[in-house]
This record gives sequence, C-alpha cells and structure tokens, in this order.
Amino acid sequence: MQPSTPRILETKLNPPAFVATQVPRTAIGEEVASAAVKLVLVRAPAGFGKTTAMAQIRERMEARGIATAWLTLDRADNDVSRFLDCLAEAVQRLGVEDPRGNGGNNPFDAVAALAAHESPFTLFLDDFERVQEPAVLGLVREIVEHLPRRGQIVIGSRSLPDLGLGRLRARGQLTEIDTDRLRFSLEETGAFFGLRQSLPAEMLSLLHRKTEGWVAAIWLASMALERHGAGSAGATATAFVERFSGSDRAVAEYLAEDVLAHQPKEIRDFLLRTSILRQLDASVCQALCPRVDCAAILEQLAASNLFLTPVSGDGDAWRYHSLFADFLRAQLAREMPGEPARLHLAASGWYESHGRPVPAIDHAIEGGDHPHALNLLDHHAAQFLEEGRMRMLARWFSAIPEHQLRGHPFLQPISLWATCFTHGPWDAMRQLDESGCLDSPIAEVRASAHTLVPLLLAMQDRHDEAYEAGRQSLARLPTGLAFADSVLLNAMAHILAVRGDQHEAQRLLDAARREQGNSAFNRMYTESLAGLFDLHEGRLRQATARLRMAVDSTHAVSYNHSHGNAWAGVLYAGAVYETNQLVQAERLLNVYLPLARDVGLPDHMILSHAMRSRLAFHAGDIDAAFQALTELEYLGHQRQLPRVVAGAKLERSRMLLLQGNGPASHDELLRADDPALWDRERRQRLPAHDLDYLALAKARWEIAFGDARAALSVLDAELHAALAAARNRRALKLRVLRALALQRAGDPAAASEEFAGVLQSASQEGFMRLILDEGPAVGTLVHRSAAAMQEGGAGDPILADHLQRLLQAVGPMPAPAESEAPFGGEAMKEPLTRKEIRVLQLLAEGYSNSAMAEKLFVSDSTVRTHLRNINMKLDAKSRTQAVAIARRLGVIR
Repeated sequence: MQPSTPRILETKLNPPAFVATQVPRTAIGEEVASAAVKLVLVRAPAGFGKTTAMAQIRERMEARGIATAWLTLDRADNDVSRFLDCLAEAVQRLGVEDPRGNGGNNPFDAVAALAAHESPFTLFLDDFERVQEPAVLGLVREIVEHLPRRGQIVIGSRSLPDLGLGRLRARGQLTEIDTDRLRFSLEETGAFFGLRQSLPAEMLSLLHRKTEGWVAAIWLASMALERHGAGSAGATATAFVERFSGSDRAVAEYLAEDVLAHQPKEIRDFLLRTSILRQLDASVCQALCPRVDCAAILEQLAASNLFLTPVSGDGDAWRYHSLFADFLRAQLAREMPGEPARLHLAASGWYESHGRPVPAIDHAIEGGDHPHALNLLDHHAAQFLEEGRMRMLARWFSAIPEHQLRGHPFLQPISLWATCFTHGPWDAMRQLDESGCLDSPIAEVRASAHTLVPLLLAMQDRHDEAYEAGRQSLARLPTGLAFADSVLLNAMAHILAVRGDQHEAQRLLDAARREQGNSAFNRMYTESLAGLFDLHEGRLRQATARLRMAVDSTHAVSYNHSHGNAWAGVLYAGAVYETNQLVQAERLLNVYLPLARDVGLPDHMILSHAMRSRLAFHAGDIDAAFQALTELEYLGHQRQLPRVVAGAKLERSRMLLLQGNGPASHDELLRADDPALWDRERRQRLPAHDLDYLALAKARWEIAFGDARAALSVLDAELHAALAAARNRRALKLRVLRALALQRAGDPAAASEEFAGVLQSASQEGFMRLILDEGPAVGTLVHRSAAAMQEGGAGDPILADHLQRLLQAVGPMPAPAESEAPFGGEAMKEPLTRKEIRVLQLLAEGYSNSAMAEKLFVSDSTVRTHLRNINMKLDAKSRTQAVAIARRLGVIR
C-alpha cells in the first residue's frame, strides 16, 4: 500500500474549498440547474473562474438533493488505466452500484455503472484540456452518449474537447458556459471588492474595464492593492488602478508561468510578434511572421482557447485579451528591443496597401515613424474631420511632436478643430495663439484659423466678443473651405440666437445647410441648433425629431461617441427627459454628460448636471442629487465660469424648496444673485436659463414660502416678455407657476382655469417634466383638472391621454397641506424612537425606501416596518401626512 495515493486521490476528487471572497455566480448556477441536458461545458482560458463556478454549481446541485462527484484531471490521466481507476473512485462516491454485482476480482465498471444508474446525479470533470489521449476521449464520449435520463456531466476546459459536441448541440443536449458568461459583471466586480476592501466607484469601473471581467486579473489586482496598502479611496489606489495593465508584475508572472512558458517556440514567437496588432487575421499576421503558416496557428490557438476572442461572426478575425496583449508586448520589448518598431511599420504598410488608413496611421505612430503618419494624415485627415471623428484626430495629433506638425501647415487647422471639440476652447485657444495660424502666409490656413475664433469665444461664454469676431469672419466668406465655412455659419447662428436675433440666426442656419455638403459633423451641428430653436419656441415634438437625427448623424461611421455626438446628445437627453422618459434620459446622460464636462460648454454642463440631479432626486437618491450639483459648482469655479456656479446654486435652491426647507432654499438664491450675470441673462437667450433663471426662481420661492400675490405680479411681467420674444416654452413654465401662485393665494377657480390652458398647450407637444418638476403642489392641479374633465364628458383625446399620463406620474391625490392636515390631539399615541425620527427626517428630504435602507444600513423591509410604526404613532394615513404632522409637533424641521 502506498500512503501517498489516498492523498493524491482526495485532491483530485474534491473541488477547491469555498473561501469567503468568492462571489456567488447565481445566474450561471440557475442556468445549469434548470438545463435538462446531458453535458454542460464550461470553457474559458486560464483564470476566468471555471473551477469556482463549477464548485458553486455542485453546491447548488447537492442542496437540491442531487448526488455529485468531482474529478480533477491531470496529464497522468491520459493513461487509460489510470483514468478508469480515478473515474471509478469518483463514481462510487455517487452511491452508484456496479450492475454486474462487482463480485470476485472484477474491477468496478464505472462506465456501465453510470449508464445503469436511475437516481439523479451530476459528475464534474475539471481541467479537461489536460486529456488528449483518443482512447480516454472515446470513453468520455461513450459515457455522455449513454447517460441515463437523470444523469448529467459538467466539464471544465480551456479548450474545445473532441467529444462530438456538434451532435449534442444539434440535439439540444449541450449547454455552453463560455468566456463571456464567466466574465465578472461590474456588479460582481463590486461585490468581490466589497468582500475584501473598499474601492471608489469610479476606480472600480476603470479596473473592471481594464480587466474585461477577467476574474484572475481582478483577484491579482486586489492582492496588489492589499500588498501596497492601497485598499482605500486614497491616491495610492487611484494611481495603481490607472497604471494597472498586463505588464503588472503579478499578472505577468501568472501569464508567463501558466501560458507562454508552455508554448512551442513557433507559437511563442507568433504570440510575441502579433501582440502589436489590435485585431488578428491570417493576412496581416503573415506580414509580421512570413516564415510560418499563420492561418494554421490561428486555428490552433482558437481551438485551444488561448486568450483569443473572436471579433467577427465568420471566425476569421480575433483579438487577444487586453491584459494578455499587454503582457506579450512587454515581453517582446524585453526579448527583442528593436523588433516592436519594425513590426509596427510592417503592419502600417500592410494596412495602407489594403486601404485601411486608420490602423495604418495608428501603427505608424506607435512605430515612431511620425513623418509617415503625417503623410497619411495629409491624405485622410480632412475626411475624418468631416465625419466628426474628433477624438481620434486629437489622439493622433497629441502623439506627434509639434515641430513635425508645423511642417504640414494644412494639418494644423485640423488639429485645432480636434482640440476644440475634445479638450475644450481654452486649450484650443492656447494652441491657436502658439501655432501662428492666424498670421500664416497660406491663405487657406489663415482663413480656417479665423473662422475658429468666434466659436472658441462663444464656447468660453464670451458671446459679445464672439459676435464682433464673427462679423469680421463672415465678411470673408466664402473662403472655399466648406468645413470651416459651415462651422462659422453654425456658430454665428447660435451667437445671434443668444443675442435675440432669431430671424438672422435662422437665415445663417439655412446657409450652413447649403454649405455643409457631406459633412456629418456640420449636419449634426446644424440640426442641433435647429432643434434648440424649436425647443425654445415650444415645438417639442419637432425638436426631439431634429435632435435625434443630430445624435444619429455622426454614428454613420462608428458608434464611438465623439464630442459632436455629445453636443447634440445633451440636448436630446433633455428633450427625452421632458417627455418623462426618465430611464432613457439617464442612459443618454451616462454617455454624454462626461463628454460635455470634458469640453466645458457652459450651457451643456448646466443642463446635463441639473438633469442628472433631478433624475437622482426623483429616484429618491438625495445624496447623488446633491453630488451632481456640487460637481457642477466645482467645475464652474475651476473654469472661472460664474454662470455655471450660479446654475448649480439655482438648482440646489429648487431642490431644497421641494424638501420644504425654505430658509436654506432662500440662502442659495441669495448666493446665486449676481446682478451683472442676471442682467446679461435678460439681454441674451442662454439655453440653460430658458426655464431656470433668478427671477423665476425667486417667484417660485415666494409661491412656496412667501407672498404668492407678489409673485403673481412678477410672473405676469415675465410672461408678457416671454410671449413677446416667442419664448413659448418659457411662457408655458411661467403659466404653471402662475397657476400654483393662484392656488396658494386662495383662488382655486382661477388656478384651475390657468392650469387648463397650460394642459391644452402642453398636451399638443407632450410637455411633462416642465409641469411635474414643480413638485407635489402641482399634483392637486392635475387631479382637479382630471375631475373637471370627467364631469364634462368626452373631449380632446390628445388632452385626455396627456392628462392620464400626468395622473400616473403624480400618483394619488396629495394629502392636505400642513395647515389643513387633520390632527387628533396634542400628543403622539407613543413616542417615536431615534431611528424612527431619523427615518422621518430622510422621508421629509425626499429619500426613497431603498435609498433610506442604504443610508441606514438596514433592509427595505425594515424601513417599511419603521414607516408603518410612524404612521400608527402619528395617526397618519400617508407619508406626506406623517411628515406634516411631525413638523407640526416639532419632531422634525
């Protein structure tokens, strides 16, 4: 008897022990548990958590009363006898009996025993890629083929096993869990770090993107963070995550030991040389590795699942996992220092010869051949500019030394446009001043530079200076430069609209349409402005259609969102938000807000951050709502844009007003009261202040906390001015406030009449949030209008449908106002606990149940219990009434 054998078998016959840092793969477990198939194949490269997922599946099976057995395979199992011995040991642990009775010296026939077993069971075979012996594979095929109805095999493998999978797949007897299914989602990555250490959300998202959900890399990154003492939200963690790549020492060691070191020299050289490619196909690989059969190697790598991810449906193109590619490139540079540059230039030449300028330019720059990259840009940059591919152009130009760019004067204006639309007007203005383009001896360069000046000034919120510079540039048209001329016409249309000259602005927009030709970027610019004009004049439906077209216009080339998309995207998100499509608006903001923030357009920053804050407030996440406004205020101070700072304060005042905090709301209005700024706003038509400006905000506050009659006189004057300027959307908002003022002043009949007019106009265009954003007080008006319509019988179907949607949004009839709230006595039935008072405070501030649960570190059901107790103790019938009674009693403020 050999004492080592039992120990070896125990290792092979049990999965790795469960550890506290494992993240439950619930979705995978449920899929396998519900799959009535013979074979489950869990296939992925090293480090994607195959074994962990299988072990969790096993636990789930056992919890359901299904017998399980585990066998981890190794190279020794290519010996048929050894494999059968190990299999027999595993199968007997299922409680399976030999159908032959297993008497005498007959060995246990595991294959026959499995085929005859009637009770449900699952056999797990891990590390199956270690088995290459045809005889062993034949035995496993036989087992699968003759599995009883209630039997199942789960195989974990790095490569595609030769088990007749096509036949099983065709019969519906195969479930495949592949790399994409095994990748951690962002939520699972967050759960993993939550078990080990804390990491800020932004850093967590960046790390998840870099690892592409690769479990091993996430684990190694967490180990490195712990090792460096960087498991907090400090600068060390941020620096580590930003540096983290496949060349990280822990990842590199893992890959070197587990993958590269085990490859034949031919494969190893191929991996290293082709690592410079973002996409692999046989033709381009052949240009880098002319002495080997690249097509055959790619097929071999794909079959072995060696970190290749297919990027085309036909299976002819792949890419390496990003971390693996990082490691390979670092290894290539160490082993063959001069080879990366040569390989990049070979790839650039291949792509150029095949009419693919983008990768050709990329590889020329990465290979250090900037002159060749500039020559390619001379031929293609103008086309990319017309297409709106600003970020790509900016990336290339930032990688090329300035002195070399000066030798290509026609590229300098293109570089300026790209900087303007990606890094903002301040960087572009500095670059323009240093470039000498304004005084260039080349007329085309000089003209292009001068057309850029008014746009840069307008983007810096200097519209008066922009107008003067633009007048001079308009006098030089046409310059023969279609792109520059069209941008100038669009920019001046916007500047004139801000100055209140709508007729001339529209004329210039029409001219821009005639000039733009095939420029996707300028088409986006023109339609965005036209949509903005429609919006201000109250044509929401037409504005939404134009803005949707503007957003889509630069997607014809690719779906990478350029700043051009962001320009239109924030406005389109606003139109979608107005129709109360809050989920879609939030998705759009997730894409466009960061881009608008990077460029720094004042109106876009205010609109997007205020919208983000309102969405969070509506969802009951008050912390996130205030955070969005704090970020907006910071950006305003950082970029010295007082209007942005004031915009944040106005929106914060509105939010505090909705929370019932009159003094704090008033304080924010005082802080936002910059006379010079708001005097300028009265003279100009600034998009972010069409509905949100100081006079309107003051009137709103008076309606809620002050003299509603005094607010009416202000609103009447503002309404008259808005109608005279055809600012119909603003007029509609002022009429909503006017109805609220009449209601608060004790004239419900006049309020209902005013609101009926609002509904008639709003229903024609679909305006929703313009009404709903005024908070619970508007709910009473909506319900009264619905009651009046019901009494009056059938009417306008469009109006009826719009009113129904408003009713759904405002919910049940609000409880009586605080002064009207019924209250049965001078004392509560039972004192509130400290926790219940805290819940009341959060409730008064607008938090949702789930947000309160998160803030109080309790479950949703616990919050609901607290709310029931509060209502009982205060004798309240609703949340609103509970808050009103608590304030009356002085329990909360």
